[in-house]
Amino acid sequence: VSTHFSPPLFSQNGWGVTYNQTKICASNGSTVEMHCTYEHPDDYTITKTFWCLSDDKDLTKNSEYKHRTQYNCSAKSCTMKIADLRQKDSREYTFRFLTNKPDGKYTGKPGITLSVTGNESYTQAGLKCKSTCSGDVSYVWLKNGEKFAEENPHTARLHPNDSICCALKGQENYYPPKLPSATVSPPGEIMEGSSVTLICSSDFKPAVIYTWYKEDGQTPRIAKQLDITSIQSSDSGLYYCTAENELGIMTSKHLSIDVKCKSPFQLFKALVRLIVRATWLQAQTNLGAGLFND
Repeated sequence: VSTHFSPPLFSQNGWGVTYNQTKICASNGSTVEMHCTYEHPDDYTITKTFWCLSDDKDLTKNSEYKHRTQYNCSAKSCTMKIADLRQKDSREYTFRFLTNKPDGKYTGKPGITLSVTGNESYTQAGLKCKSTCSGDVSYVWLKNGEKFAEENPHTARLHPNDSICCALKGQENYYPPKLPSATVSPPGEIMEGSSVTLICSSDFKPAVIYTWYKEDGQTPRIAKQLDITSIQSSDSGLYYCTAENELGIMTSKHLSIDVKCKSPFQLFKALVRLIVRATWLQAQTNLGAGLFND
């Protein structure tokens, strides 16, 4: 992520927003943070703070952003984090706050311009492989599990998320995990109360340890499959997994889980079933008591 630091201050009669940068360039799939501070006259009370696009609407209410965006706001400052960036996220973002008075609305414009690029950025690095073996030893270099060079030392062009290792020639079939895939089963719309399984998979040798994470900081779970029974709306969010062995670790792309609430009709049907069941049980109880009294 590259940033251009030239913080503007927009201040009009005690109203103002200061951004800590005006331009951000980040790669596709990465996470970015935007930060600002703000001010307002003392006789106004803040009722709501949020980040927005040109429509002045809260990004966390936007279906394209709500499961990828988090706010961390306090008095006079606010930070927004956007995960799993996409190239269509390239646009201007502004901070807006509302107060307890009808005329107390303010948006800091112009805001922060985000440019999301493909993963064409790279680092050129000199690599050298060593071992405790003596004599004439040959090595091979593996990038993302594929053999790509035998020179030692070797100069390589490395892209974000590349996994590099070396091995003794003839033993190169051992490699770190490749980029894991994170999927949900069954696919399709997820209804509240249903059960789903999140599956992490990768290609590797030797064996790997899989770990599941949720963006909101829940305790990681060491498992290839993450079973969620009777899923709730609070389970919505961004999930990702890692695959790790002694040769390296790789992290999957984010998997967005959006749990849909049951419709009023579905809730009504469930309530009717409960009433019928309770009525039947009460009837059985009354019948048993009558027989006993006879």
